[in-house]
Amino acid sequence: MSELVKRYTASVNFDKRLGLVDIEGSLAHAAMLAKQNIISVRDLADINRGMAQIKSEIENGEFNWQLDLEDVHLNIEARLTALVGAAGKRLHTGRSRNDQVATDIRLWLRAQIDDVVMALSQLRSGLLTVAEREADTILPGFTHLQVAQPITFGHHLLAYVNMFGRDVERFLDCRKRTNLLPLGAAALAGTTYPIDREFVAQQLGFEGVCENSLDAVSDRDFAIEFCAAASLLMMHVSRLSEELIIWMSPRVGFIDLADRFCTGSSIMPQKKNPDVPELARGKTGRVYGDLMSLLTLMKGQPLAYNKDNQEDKEPLFDAADTVLETVLIFTEMVQGIVVKPESMRAAALQGFSTATDLADYLVKKGLPFRDAHEAVAHAVKICTQKKCDLADLTLDELRAATDLAPEQQALIDPDVSHCLTLEGSVAARNHIGGTAPNQVRAAIERLKNALK
Repeated sequence: MSELVKRYTASVNFDKRLGLVDIEGSLAHAAMLAKQNIISVRDLADINRGMAQIKSEIENGEFNWQLDLEDVHLNIEARLTALVGAAGKRLHTGRSRNDQVATDIRLWLRAQIDDVVMALSQLRSGLLTVAEREADTILPGFTHLQVAQPITFGHHLLAYVNMFGRDVERFLDCRKRTNLLPLGAAALAGTTYPIDREFVAQQLGFEGVCENSLDAVSDRDFAIEFCAAASLLMMHVSRLSEELIIWMSPRVGFIDLADRFCTGSSIMPQKKNPDVPELARGKTGRVYGDLMSLLTLMKGQPLAYNKDNQEDKEPLFDAADTVLETVLIFTEMVQGIVVKPESMRAAALQGFSTATDLADYLVKKGLPFRDAHEAVAHAVKICTQKKCDLADLTLDELRAATDLAPEQQALIDPDVSHCLTLEGSVAARNHIGGTAPNQVRAAIERLKNALK
């Protein structure tokens, strides 16, 4: 093989990160071979001894990875044989690199899923802390990025707590399909040796075995599913990032982020740039790309294993690294959010955010909703012309501004002023899922209990 082809086809530069799980899988395989009398007890002892030394070398950065040996599997096997002799050559009995690498990836990914799920739980807990602190803090809710109705900042953050909760569910669901043992499928058809796959699955903590040998070695749908879940998670992170960036802008001024998550400008000394959320927003596209890489990798492959599958690792590694690092840094960042309630309140007073409350008030007085909707729209038009808010009108001015018939205008009593306040508006949404502060606190308690 030419040097160019050797470099082109080798995977050891990136799959060496599978070294420890490769050893874990090999030890379980060796234990099974000895149990089934396929190798001797002495061979098993030698393999265990040699693997212990190799594990130590890898952990200490002392292992000599060789490009000539192509991949992580052959590197470890060659080192084992150098250490223990013939026993190392017997380890590969009853398996292929095809089912070996499929097992390694599943072992590695299972651990990554556990890390991401734990990190997401910490992120959700951090968001709950801020949400509880800001359960009464009013800001404008938006649709079409236009002021819509008053909400509380705590309620707003709970939306992301719920989004990230669904992400957790997706990763855990993916884990179930990842946590099946391919080992025993050998190259593609199984093996003639009397292996015990259930024993190996139990040793490695798998919930079961892959039922079809062709499927076991050739498909990477579990990795694609992980990248899909990772993409959805990053989409949620990107939406939160966009809002943090907007909120931090001096033109909005709702929040501030700690200096350690921001940078200055190389030319403008006054700048404080929200680099972390901006970069997370950008890295979302990177994870989408990892998903598309794996989908494209698999779409044209006939059964069973093909060399194409060597390209599955780098996108998977990249997606896993990106989401875990992003969630960890966001967990620290959100807990340091500094809220500026005065700016939030001032913004909520703009854009007639309590107009819907006035319409609801008229409906409760007996007016059909469509008539109430039209009457309030007319009042908003008058206020726009006067450059004032609905709450700024006197009772008589408000009645006249609705352009209702006199008997309908009489439905508007002095108590209307309560529904036009920001506090009255949010308190009126007093149901499960609503923005009333007491409902926000109740939702926080439910979420806290679910996280325990």
